Amino acid sequence: MMHITDSHAHLYSEQFKADREQALDRARAAGVGTIVMPNIDHSSIAAMLELEALAPETCFAMMGLHPCSVGKNFEKQLYEVEEWLNKRPFAAVGEAGLDLYWDKTLLAEQQEALRIQLQLAKQHQLPIVLHTRDAFAETAALVAEAQDGTLRGVFHCFSGSPEEAEQAISLGFLLGIGGVATFKNGGADKVLPGIGLEHLLLETDCPYLAPVPYRGKRNEPAYLPYVLHRVAELLGKDMEEVAAATTRNAAALFNL
Repeated sequence: MMHITDSHAHLYSEQFKADREQALDRARAAGVGTIVMPNIDHSSIAAMLELEALAPETCFAMMGLHPCSVGKNFEKQLYEVEEWLNKRPFAAVGEAGLDLYWDKTLLAEQQEALRIQLQLAKQHQLPIVLHTRDAFAETAALVAEAQDGTLRGVFHCFSGSPEEAEQAISLGFLLGIGGVATFKNGGADKVLPGIGLEHLLLETDCPYLAPVPYRGKRNEPAYLPYVLHRVAELLGKDMEEVAAATTRNAAALFNL
């Protein structure tokens, strides 16, 4: 059976409270043998680490502060992130980034929080997982500013233009491809055919952004083969090759 890595999944989310272990079983049955979990903020840490302890051979935690959780007290939250990074190993710093979709009033705070997390990633020699929504140029500018040759990571849930894809790759980052790639107007058909497999990761971002045919429903790692199928189709490669390459990329990036 193929081994697929879900490089971005909030499987610890409340939305899986009723069937978390069954969702894990379904993931494994679908070939998803590795699940990397991004943190959101202080409120998600306990549930995430609990799931990692429940399935340490499958689930790997990150530590970071999501841009949508950046408020006026973001420094306090980042102290906690830093404490955790000093306390034990994590797969990455994340998810961090900028989100101007919901609220543009905290852009300065989000930028400062991202700057700090980019430095933490370098300090701890960890990759950083970037969330960017309506803010690719602003995020890329901060990454470029911090890039000293040691910074690495992934633009998760990438659905930008071919030019943005090239810019992300030139910054030394991978592209995380999820359910949006299966959407009719998702744009993946314009971006992916020109990109080498060595630059890609697969992800669900569950419980969000379920791929077709589950669009609009709760997403879960077991649906990752639908993303895999679409990526393979757009690249003109077989699914086994894409699964192997993206799993290898994730293992190298996250030191799994």
